[in-house]
Amino acid sequence: MNAPLRRSGVVILVLFGLIFANLNWIQAYKADEYRTNYRNDRVMIAEYERPRGVIEAGGQALAENKETADNLKYLRVYPKDEIYAPVIGYKPVGLGAVGIEASENDFLSGQSDKLLADRISNMFTGEDTSGGNVLLSLNTKAQETAWKQMTNNERGVKKGAAVAIDPRTGAIQAMVSMPSFDPNPLVSHDQAAAKKAYDKLNGDDDQPLLNRAVASTLPPGSVFKVIVSAAALQSNYDLDTEIEAGAVYREGGATIRNSEDEVCPGSQITLKDALRTSCNTGFSRLGVKLGADKIKGTAKAFGFEDEALRIGDLESVDNGLAVAASRTGNITNPDGSTDTAALAQSSLGQRDVRMTPLQGALMAATVANGGDQKRPYLVQKLLGPDRRTIYTAEPKTLREPINADVAGKLKEMMVSVVEGGTGKNAQIDNYTVGGKTGTAQNAEGANPHGWFIGFAFNSKGEAVSAACVMLENVPGGHASAEAARIAGRIMKAAAGQGGD
Repeated sequence: MNAPLRRSGVVILVLFGLIFANLNWIQAYKADEYRTNYRNDRVMIAEYERPRGVIEAGGQALAENKETADNLKYLRVYPKDEIYAPVIGYKPVGLGAVGIEASENDFLSGQSDKLLADRISNMFTGEDTSGGNVLLSLNTKAQETAWKQMTNNERGVKKGAAVAIDPRTGAIQAMVSMPSFDPNPLVSHDQAAAKKAYDKLNGDDDQPLLNRAVASTLPPGSVFKVIVSAAALQSNYDLDTEIEAGAVYREGGATIRNSEDEVCPGSQITLKDALRTSCNTGFSRLGVKLGADKIKGTAKAFGFEDEALRIGDLESVDNGLAVAASRTGNITNPDGSTDTAALAQSSLGQRDVRMTPLQGALMAATVANGGDQKRPYLVQKLLGPDRRTIYTAEPKTLREPINADVAGKLKEMMVSVVEGGTGKNAQIDNYTVGGKTGTAQNAEGANPHGWFIGFAFNSKGEAVSAACVMLENVPGGHASAEAARIAGRIMKAAAGQGGD
């Protein structure tokens, strides 16, 4: 045999060896991965052989199943369309799930270790029971009131978010994001049609797939004054402590003015009245006097800079809807010293301060609950296919940014905002309501964002709800007035006083 033939023979043997090794690698190490891959048609068919568990709230099914005559036996159906979509998410064919459908996927599909007994039982009975069911904490009246009020707001705003929380437990009572989307076309068994529907939503400039309640961070404006007030109260200020104010305040190149000439024109104003009237010059001066470390430290204690928070069930704190970190931004010069102009503006919730609506609701809930900030959650219960309870949420403290004394003083200050200040639109008959409005400037020439954070106490002195409403680019002045009105309606519904 000549040399070229020998070389060819060696090459062929090596190639056969590589093919043999690859086959063994696939059979020994990769077979299970390929067998269970969601792109495998046989896997998809098997997945749809039994119904996925139901997602529900308040006795209403929010995600359920419809039997079909095609290869995939069950179709996922979302009866409430847009209202709950940013929370529920969707489970498309051949792709990963989104929202609660994703975070509770193992339980809904029946693959969770919590349902091992059910799977063993099925082996003996031959039955093919459904996956587990997920009961959410959402108050359907509060949720649907929030959706109606947001989408039919009196200013014609098209983008925004609302969140309501039970301050005593951390249970999410409502979570709305607008614009929203109909998840039903996204789970069609016609994958081409589903992709077309997704591409249209994903390409929409208004970002309907974005859950603004947890993923959107915008300048909060004057609601940040609650943080500055907390910092002052922790630094031995009191409600009647007078702080410097005035019509104009110039600091390090920044010029601070009040929203209207009649707001705190005098040289002094009490801390309580500064919050009630939303005195810009007073809070800018106060923030500079307290210092950047104190302001940033207090904000962090309330939850700013938290990059790990997720909202789902309290057993799996690493699972659930991801929450974008709220930020106080950079307040330093290149040499590391404090940029006092940035600090003056940041103390008003401007400059580089950014906040999610969820963070705003947590701030209000913390004050209402005496300084004890509960971990927010969406999953109230996990129920087996036979409706037996497998898990029930037990409230947990997330952090304690302020003590009860400071919380009590903040509560009094925030109540004054609603009873006689800028937040009157949030008032609810027979309830004690406190809060803080915020009007946030953003892009040059654009309308400001309108914010409101607040809480409601019933006649028994129980904190029944805390809410945050954010409306983007509100036309017509007094941007926060409509946010306050909507928040009042949501909290009223959460308290069981009907929805509208």
